[in-house]
Amino acid sequence: VQLQASGGGLVQAGGSLRLSCAASGSIFSINAMGWYRQAPGKQRELVAAITSGGSTRYADSVKGRFTISRDNAKNMVYLQMNRLKPEDTSVYYCYAQTVVGVVIWGQGTLVTVSS
Repeated sequence: VQLQASGGGLVQAGGSLRLSCAASGSIFSINAMGWYRQAPGKQRELVAAITSGGSTRYADSVKGRFTISRDNAKNMVYLQMNRLKPEDTSVYYCYAQTVVGVVIWGQGTLVTVSS
């Protein structure tokens, strides 16, 4: 499985961005997909995840502002980020977890929120 993330950029506080992640390869083995983020000097943290069945979970800090969605037919996962805050500034990483528990990472995409 290979993952290609896109959609990062610079946005003002209160604005919106949508991240996309395309999966290719042995996609039949994918169960959960989602996004982590890592800010400078901080640990990587889970932002949002979605299973193949559509169950979702979010970090408390993004609940009500971010929405994760998945298009299984296109092998895509999206992260719609609204009401962005400066503290959302991070490198965002797409990931996929296979049915046997292997985690694959995409390259990071930088999100910068200016105040």
